[in-house]
Amino acid sequence: MRYEGTIYRPPGEWRSYLLQVTVGCSHNQCTFCGMYKGKKFHIRPLADIFEDIDMARAYYAKLGRPVKRVFLCDGDAVVMPTGQLLAILKKLYDTFPELERVTSYAGPRSTLAKTPEELRRLREAGLYRVYLGVETGDDALLRAIRKGVGAAEMLEAGVRLREAGLDLWVMVLLGLAGRGEASRRHILATVDLINAMRPRHLSALTYLPEPGTELGGQVERGEFQLITGPEALLETKWLLEGLTVDPLHFTCDHASNYLPLTGGLPEDRAAMLSAIDRALQDQDLLRGEYGRGL
Repeated sequence: MRYEGTIYRPPGEWRSYLLQVTVGCSHNQCTFCGMYKGKKFHIRPLADIFEDIDMARAYYAKLGRPVKRVFLCDGDAVVMPTGQLLAILKKLYDTFPELERVTSYAGPRSTLAKTPEELRRLREAGLYRVYLGVETGDDALLRAIRKGVGAAEMLEAGVRLREAGLDLWVMVLLGLAGRGEASRRHILATVDLINAMRPRHLSALTYLPEPGTELGGQVERGEFQLITGPEALLETKWLLEGLTVDPLHFTCDHASNYLPLTGGLPEDRAAMLSAIDRALQDQDLLRGEYGRGL
């Protein structure tokens, strides 16, 4: 297998074969994200991708391990021309007879550039799950972090993915608005957006400043205040209290989070809220900043 630059994947894809079909992120302008700043975005040639798949077949055969899951890297495989993606999916399923699912990140703008029929064809060809970085439902905040879309467009992208039959997993960022009234506005708007989008999975991460990013620089200069542990718990509480999606797989157990939580909604809502209330009363239950990577 060949990779260009650092490779990122969702935590749940740790068992997947990572196939790099694009390099970098097609948008790569978000003020908070430093993952792909050192890469110039481009789509890899189809012949190179097919060679990598054949290399992976030989590698995993030598190990005696079947390939059951594949994650398409880098930041937004959905931006590829639909015909090329369909060809990659066919090659993967033809090459790995025990393959169960193919997954990828999806960008909101690249999703909106495809027709509903194109998205349905991708699902029918075996693209099972997509991960969409929603970050927030606050329209002004989405524009401030230069996500590339507003709240209405983000909602439309998520709905298109879900209606195409894709297993939609969205991510939001606690603390993205900083402290004060903006914090509550960010979460309440996010609740409204998620309830309207109705994904199957929701992960809440907590914002950590990345060196070399615009928002990270604001943190260094004291222009942006990070939320505290108790404030992160309150944001999580507001999120859980307001979500009405049923069923919803909820995770808040990323290394960035102060209090690991995971469960299903609505059945585990009360237990997770109780855990938050206990941690608000006893802050020794929270991860320390060192444990969160700060």
